[in-house]
Amino acid sequence: MLQAVLNGSRPADAHPALPVLSRHLARDARTIARLGISSVHVHPRGPNGEETLDPAHVGDAVALIRAEVPGMEIGVATGRWIQPDPRVRVEAVLSWGQLGVGKPDVCSVNVHEKGWVDVCQAAASVGIGVELGVWTSGDAVTLRQHGVPPRTVRVLAESTVSDPETAVAEAIRILRALGSLPVPVLLHGEEGGAWPVLEYAMRMGIDTRIGFEDVLVRPDGWLATGNDDLVKSALAIRV
Repeated sequence: MLQAVLNGSRPADAHPALPVLSRHLARDARTIARLGISSVHVHPRGPNGEETLDPAHVGDAVALIRAEVPGMEIGVATGRWIQPDPRVRVEAVLSWGQLGVGKPDVCSVNVHEKGWVDVCQAAASVGIGVELGVWTSGDAVTLRQHGVPPRTVRVLAESTVSDPETAVAEAIRILRALGSLPVPVLLHGEEGGAWPVLEYAMRMGIDTRIGFEDVLVRPDGWLATGNDDLVKSALAIRV
């Protein structure tokens, strides 16, 4: 599977085509769906352009994407940087369960963040799947010791090393620490490490992802024109 990550935490001025508003996320989802992509991960924003867990804005973004691409898997973030208080994160996730067509299919939960187990339980209780973010081999050990929570759909193995020369090595360390899991692993990198890790994942037959959240440039180093440009570049890679 190739997932598209449309905006992430980037500020609105990071790229002229970065989708920030809900209607822009829906537009990009429609465009990449035409390329065969069936899963997107987005970071909904409030009126000030800042990331938010507010159900009004999360529901708006998800509902607009769903209206454009009814069969798309739609995931959103629950990161600590968005809301530091784990209790408020739990309350937000619980509220998403009442959003109807605006209810996310999945949410990402980072294993290194305080309260991650409670957030996973909240998601499961309202029928939202979980993508577990594992950023280091230490996170992988934590997950193995705890076990994969209910309704986990995949583990996101995230090589946060941006150096293209070492990003793949870090990805391999995380994969080895994860060992065998009962759910699929999606492996990806970021910035300078995004394309090397994506190519490694493709070569190994592991799910991966691409989009403005992870990188702004194509493999040739040129600035991408949009999320669809990055997806096309990923689909063109032959391993």
